[in-house]
Amino acid sequence: MTRGHVFIATSLDGFIARPDGSLDWLLSRDTPDEDHGYDAFIAGMDCIIMGRGSYDAVRTFPDWPYTLPVLVLSAQLAPHPVPPDLMGKVTFAAHDPETAMQHLAAQGHRNAYVDGGRIVQSFLRAGLIDSLTITTAPVLIGAGRPLFGALPQDIALRHQATRAFPSGLVQSTWQVA
Repeated sequence: MTRGHVFIATSLDGFIARPDGSLDWLLSRDTPDEDHGYDAFIAGMDCIIMGRGSYDAVRTFPDWPYTLPVLVLSAQLAPHPVPPDLMGKVTFAAHDPETAMQHLAAQGHRNAYVDGGRIVQSFLRAGLIDSLTITTAPVLIGAGRPLFGALPQDIALRHQATRAFPSGLVQSTWQVA
């Protein structure tokens, strides 16, 4: 089975985006001299899973930032063709988390970067996340899209590491117990 891994940023009050999906509070934090470990993380992944919200946000970037294959889980997008500029890079599907992981495993993928609030939440509820790397930005935005939601039971985590950066960002990595 494919293993799910999270690498995501939150505001100090636990939001991954503003209510409208905006990431301006995070994107304005220019930290070009800090290596937050994304390149090392993504080098260990062989595919990416995201929801429609993350996909829509990434589509606003000037260029598609991913070289790994991306599976976008969205009932709304699944019946539509992938845009021509993303052919061979993106697949749309309406899979539940278990089916998505089985689909990726059948393609030979072993480690998936799981991105997006609702997607992370659903994969956590399904027990399909192995590790979480969460970078906390030193800002309170007051409202937005939370990283974590309701869970049917506690999820025990083992602390792996925490790093503080000169910019004020704090990054912790957790292994699901």
